[in-house]
Amino acid sequence: MKDALRRVFRPILVFFEKGGNAEGYRSSHRKILLVVGFLFLVLSGISLFFSIVAETFSALLPIVLFFVISLVCLVVGLLGSDSAVARIWGSR
Repeated sequence: MKDALRRVFRPILVFFEKGGNAEGYRSSHRKILLVVGFLFLVLSGISLFFSIVAETFSALLPIVLFFVISLVCLVVGLLGSDSAVARIWGSR
């Protein structure tokens, strides 16, 4: 299952997995990345809810932006290698 998901999200993973080894990687970085991804997903859902309640499309940009950020964080956190997590944190 993980291999199938890695193939689906390959365009995202390739960007973060290019490069060398995982210097500066800590397991806490992956956990924090997953929490941040979940929080952005919740923020996207809340924005969508209030956009529907207010019957306006002006919140479409934040909804999409928060969702894309959460998707990248969750994909790299769940499926990415240690070097991908280190690269998203900027650790070299």
